[in-house]
Amino acid sequence: MSRYSALSVFTNALKGNKSWPRAWRDPEPKPEYDVLIVGAGGHGLATAYYLAKEHGITNVAVVEKGYLGGGNTGRNTTIVRSNYFLPGNTMFYERSMKLWENLSQDLNYNVMFSQRGQYNLLHSPGQIDAARRRGNTMRANGIDAELLSRQQVQRDLPYLDYDNARFPIHGAILQRRAGTARHDAVAWGYARGADRRGVDILQKREVTGFLFDGGKITGVQTNRGDIRAKKVALCVAGHSGHLAKMAGLRLPIESHSLQAFVTEPYKPFIDTVVSYGAGHFYISQSDKGGLVLGGDLDMYNSYAQRGGLPVVEHTLAAAKSLVPGVSRLKLLRHWAGVMDMSMDGSPIITRTPVDGLYFNGGWCYGGFKTIPASGYCFAWTIAKDEPHPDNAAYTLDRFARGGTIDEKGAGPHPNQQ
Repeated sequence: MSRYSALSVFTNALKGNKSWPRAWRDPEPKPEYDVLIVGAGGHGLATAYYLAKEHGITNVAVVEKGYLGGGNTGRNTTIVRSNYFLPGNTMFYERSMKLWENLSQDLNYNVMFSQRGQYNLLHSPGQIDAARRRGNTMRANGIDAELLSRQQVQRDLPYLDYDNARFPIHGAILQRRAGTARHDAVAWGYARGADRRGVDILQKREVTGFLFDGGKITGVQTNRGDIRAKKVALCVAGHSGHLAKMAGLRLPIESHSLQAFVTEPYKPFIDTVVSYGAGHFYISQSDKGGLVLGGDLDMYNSYAQRGGLPVVEHTLAAAKSLVPGVSRLKLLRHWAGVMDMSMDGSPIITRTPVDGLYFNGGWCYGGFKTIPASGYCFAWTIAKDEPHPDNAAYTLDRFARGGTIDEKGAGPHPNQQ
């Protein structure tokens, strides 16, 4: 498979763009694989890529019940950041940020990573104190963070409502290296990179069960036949509990829909990512001009890639409250991803108690931004049968021993519902 380059673009343009090779193959499955990954979203594809690139394990298959990137990877608000506070999260998300910064070059594919910065708005002295703690933790770990006054924010973001009677803006914490990436391009880039290294991507094959030999998982059953493997890894987001149950494993996860929205295109005026500290709301502007909006979960359990109207109303009300000018725009479309919400709001990347089974999930609101580090660390865990230092805290047994990583505002908090 050829590398993309300025010369290849020019040469193919002269030929009417009719000579491009396939980006990845559509192979038939082999009799057995060293590693079989269930789920061809960003996390599964990244895991396959790093297994081949970092560990030389190329006899790998990625099995997907639908089409590549058709789940949460293609249904999110594309925000990338590493402004996390708690030990266990801080350096993991920063590893992901560093991988993002060189990802297009590494994959030889433009993932359209735009480091436009993210402003987390602050609306009270208490929020300023909390932001100061977070920022100091980030800076102590070599991560960029700036605490801005109201005047500095107003200079940078003049389109916000600063005198909202209930939630006036007091300041913001800014991470300039944060930004956005093109979700589809991320999936396609990792798929192409994995395929170039010999990984088989098997689409339209739904896993319906597992193969066992003396208590050890030795493969999967699919709607198109059995596939054997020495190790099986799950990367299926909101469907994690469903598949794990087939293997006899109960996970501390709930599935919820998380909606995202985009407006009709408008001339550029939001050149960064803005998070509303008074409510769970965030906004950015896409390269096509549409405003991309996100908010809270639909607070009932669901496997549907769509959401309910109360969250639509809540999110658009927050948008209008923060950026009054959006009230003149029409909503173009909205969609939802199926979120795997862990009980402490932090992910799980681990070898499971079921012999031969590995698990990656519980990403809550943070799945897209962590695709590179998730794949890198999960590949390490699968290849070496031990966690990488950056995902050492993300084991299943932390819930039994009380070692939860409760990053504020990231989990479902069932004890409060």
